[in-house]
Amino acid sequence: MLRYYTAAEVEAGLDYVRLIDALAESFRRGGEAMPVRQSYELGTPDKPGHLLTMPAWERGKALGVKLVTVFPANAARGIGSVSSLYTLFDGATGQPRAMIDGEALTNRRTAAASALASRYLSRRNSNTLLVIGTGRIASCLPAAHRAVRPIERVLVWGRNAERARVFAGTFCHQGFAAEPVADLTEALAQADIVSCATTSSEPIVLGRYLRPGTHLDLVGAFTPNMRESDDDAICRSRVFVDTYGGALAEAGDLLQPIAARRWHADRICGDLHELTSGARSGRLDESDITIFKSVGAASEDLAAASLLVGGWDSVAGGASS
Repeated sequence: MLRYYTAAEVEAGLDYVRLIDALAESFRRGGEAMPVRQSYELGTPDKPGHLLTMPAWERGKALGVKLVTVFPANAARGIGSVSSLYTLFDGATGQPRAMIDGEALTNRRTAAASALASRYLSRRNSNTLLVIGTGRIASCLPAAHRAVRPIERVLVWGRNAERARVFAGTFCHQGFAAEPVADLTEALAQADIVSCATTSSEPIVLGRYLRPGTHLDLVGAFTPNMRESDDDAICRSRVFVDTYGGALAEAGDLLQPIAARRWHADRICGDLHELTSGARSGRLDESDITIFKSVGAASEDLAAASLLVGGWDSVAGGASS
């Protein structure tokens, strides 16, 4: 029967260790099909609206599509501007299997993809994480990174100091030694891993302040006009991406230094398929500065949804037996 999975069920059913491994296997194999995300305008001149569709499938196994609506005017109504829903179908019969809270699925798999990259790119003894941003994806990042590295200390920086303080308190309840920070430059000097999840259109992380050995995880900027790092950060680093196609179409952190002729796409050192398959090496030296730039991939949604539904099916089957 078709079942709806709530945000709470997504969080309970997708522990990071298993989810990271599922994403690793998906990237290692390489998805059979993942068409470019489509965007449709469907609002009015005074109240714009957009529908995004993100399909992916593995023939004979599973297929799914995430539907995302963006209605910026909703903020004035006191409701969310972005809504999403994921539908998973059986790959052999085409029958619908599940409808899933899209935001929770996206947040969980995005953080897991960052942790997967960190497995190859951060130093093994990394124990201090700097989280830049105080949104919903940012709230997932410490737990995800802790699944692959011995993270003990979490520093939190945000434009809203009170939200940063609240976030730090939440991370303390998760078992981290967490604290808000006001001086971002000072925090960058202490961090082993910097995970940035914002909607900034101006650089926040400046390359001249990155110390050798740092791993920079750029999650938030997902359009050519957005960026979280400056040209110097990109030029000083060994850069990796989730997928070449997505990054070179949407990642302003890379497209802007390319346009300025400060950097070139052929300097990308690898993507998650190449890292997980062993085709490319990750960190080569303890002093490397590494960057992982993600914009999201529909194959991640499919892998996460399949793991979620399969896990709950196993529980249900065990209970009935």
